[in-house]
Amino acid sequence: MKLIAKGAEANLYLKNGSIIKERVPKGYRAKELDEFLRKTRTKREAKLISLARRCGVPTPFIRDVDLTKMAIEIEYIKGEKVKNLLSFLRKDRKERRKICEEIGKLVAKLHANNIIHGDLTTSNMIFSEGKIFFIDFGLGEINEAIEAKGVDLLVFKKTLHSTHYEYEEDCWNAFVEGYSQEYDKAKEVLHRLRVIEKRGRYFAERE
Repeated sequence: MKLIAKGAEANLYLKNGSIIKERVPKGYRAKELDEFLRKTRTKREAKLISLARRCGVPTPFIRDVDLTKMAIEIEYIKGEKVKNLLSFLRKDRKERRKICEEIGKLVAKLHANNIIHGDLTTSNMIFSEGKIFFIDFGLGEINEAIEAKGVDLLVFKKTLHSTHYEYEEDCWNAFVEGYSQEYDKAKEVLHRLRVIEKRGRYFAERE
């Protein structure tokens, strides 16, 4: 088993065509609380990955959930991170917009089923065999609130600003087109997003 990434919450290992995501203990937490949180988050992430797939959003297949090790074994998706793909396509506006519109449609499917990804960045999307796979639902939840969906979109919008600023507006507009086509509450969520952004600017100005 080969360690391929270390994160604040979990380590990722590559093993026989699978990714093992193992949540690491936190020494600053009481042992019982730590085990409860890691177990709950492991179960929740596995559930969200499965639910997303059933909603028509490509995700890796779950091969095993081991609650003694607080680990999920998922299919390894061989492809290109959308973060890198969008940078590669900086001169191909049509293809870039097509990908962002598709991301919007997929996020709409999540939100229509009250699935909040929690970390909607282009690093957590993999382009493989013509599909965009969503990975890492570790911060996700089931939540029907418009506010939660607005925050989800804000994370994506911020990642466009920080990582793809050269074509941020074009990518965002394409995303909104796809999102609005697939989700009947898109206007409500986008309005709430603007409210959240204004709220953030207000507090930033007061600091």
